[in-house]
Amino acid sequence: MTEQNSPWATPDTQTVIEPVTVPASPSAAPAEPFRRREQRVAGGYASGRVGRSGTPPVVPPPDLPDLERAGDDDPIRRNQRILKWLGGGAILVVAIGLIVILVSVMTNNATTPGGLFNKQAEGPSDTRPELARRCPPPTIPPDNPNQGGEEVPPGPRTSDGESGISYKQYGQPWRPLAENWRDQGELKITYRIGQDFVTEPNYDGAGADYHATILSGHVPAAVNDGMVLDLHCVGDQIAADVRVSFYPKGNQLEQIAAKDLTLGGRPARLLKFRLHFNQPGLRAKSELVSIALVDLGKPEAAILYVSIPDTHRQFDYVADEAPESIRPV
Repeated sequence: MTEQNSPWATPDTQTVIEPVTVPASPSAAPAEPFRRREQRVAGGYASGRVGRSGTPPVVPPPDLPDLERAGDDDPIRRNQRILKWLGGGAILVVAIGLIVILVSVMTNNATTPGGLFNKQAEGPSDTRPELARRCPPPTIPPDNPNQGGEEVPPGPRTSDGESGISYKQYGQPWRPLAENWRDQGELKITYRIGQDFVTEPNYDGAGADYHATILSGHVPAAVNDGMVLDLHCVGDQIAADVRVSFYPKGNQLEQIAAKDLTLGGRPARLLKFRLHFNQPGLRAKSELVSIALVDLGKPEAAILYVSIPDTHRQFDYVADEAPESIRPV
């Protein structure tokens, strides 16, 4: 066979093998096998490897920056915006402060004690008991030394271990105290031990009873042991407290006695007075009162409070006898 009969020897032909597309449907015609396709080329050109020819791909121009969104990501602009907010807040705080100062100055609150411009330092809070604050101990202790224990009188006695005293106990109509008595004055004394009896039951028609009483209690008076009490001040305050707590408003005081003495060998103060009052529904128009205050050498003052309505004057002697029977326990 000569060269002229071989198709591969033809200088002006080129063989290209390309795939045949297979139909997607199963019912389509079967795919044709690969076949050779001859392509003529211009004369004078030798055959060679087929390669892809054409212009290079066009590169798209870069996107233009979004000026509105660029500000959010710009750290310089973000910092500037934060500084503006901080600056505005600082100006607002200064403005409020100036307004407060101006109002304080115009209302004179700035120069009052505790005010804005009052440089006087406030003293520490007073944590002493109420009695110690109202009646501080005297600079010079009273010339009333302890004379030692006195003999306890014979007979039944009421003992108040919490207050530190005992005193004479009386028979009928007196009875042991059934409930506490608490004054509503400044010292808020609670009387838990003693005797009483009803002198006028249901005097107001609402179930309230009127009583004669012998009551004992005590007042915390110091923050350290051995404090010397101002018995005059303490006695006056107790008398004021019982007047506002246990008697009708507008009562009038008739002073009978106020003296220093010793009770059971301890320094004491005795107040005796009559209170005059007028209460609708109450037959009693006055009451005899005695208050004995005893300094037991402790941070507490012992109290004995006796009250006898004028409807039962036969018991007035108790106002003298009960305080005189006081002894320390």
